[in-house]
Amino acid sequence: MPVVLVANPKGGVGKSTLATQVAGYFASRGRAVMLGDVDRQQSSRLWLSLRPPAAAPIATWEATDNEGVVRPPKGTTHAVLDSPAGLHGKRLRQVLALADRVIVPLQPSIFDIYATRDFLDQLNAERNAAKTRVGLIAMRVDGRTLAAERLREFTAGLGLPVVGELRDTQNYVQLAARGLSVFDVAPGRVQRDLEQWQPICDWLEH
Repeated sequence: MPVVLVANPKGGVGKSTLATQVAGYFASRGRAVMLGDVDRQQSSRLWLSLRPPAAAPIATWEATDNEGVVRPPKGTTHAVLDSPAGLHGKRLRQVLALADRVIVPLQPSIFDIYATRDFLDQLNAERNAAKTRVGLIAMRVDGRTLAAERLREFTAGLGLPVVGELRDTQNYVQLAARGLSVFDVAPGRVQRDLEQWQPICDWLEH
């Protein structure tokens, strides 16, 4: 069963946006998906509480107990885990033990870049390279800016794939307020966003 971990030590980089969108993608494909949230802000759990009954179902994954992070229950075909800022050490090892794929969101900010570099070094030291695939996703990117070019220069030296770039758009904000993803609405409304998501979906599936 694929478990997708969304992780970055810095807050506000788009982890919950990615986690909810990935869960929405799996649900749109008819998968029995669960969305877990080990972030104290519980943004993904809030998103689930806003999700309308008519939308493709996504179950809540009670991802933690007194002993730490627990496996999703039987009957689940896909699981997505939204992680907290500052993830490191024992907690990082716990979630990596479950993860088949790790998505790391990056923003074109010098502060995000430096914070993420240290995390990626920890990630490479802790993960099982034979089992866990890591992909980077550039968030809130305007490809015409110098900041975007610096982000590309940074990622080029990491030896990890950049599996997608997502633009800065109110679509994500407006859909999140209704518990929806870009995969839950008419394609014509979010065509540009779905085009940006295609390589990410391909990476998740292969």
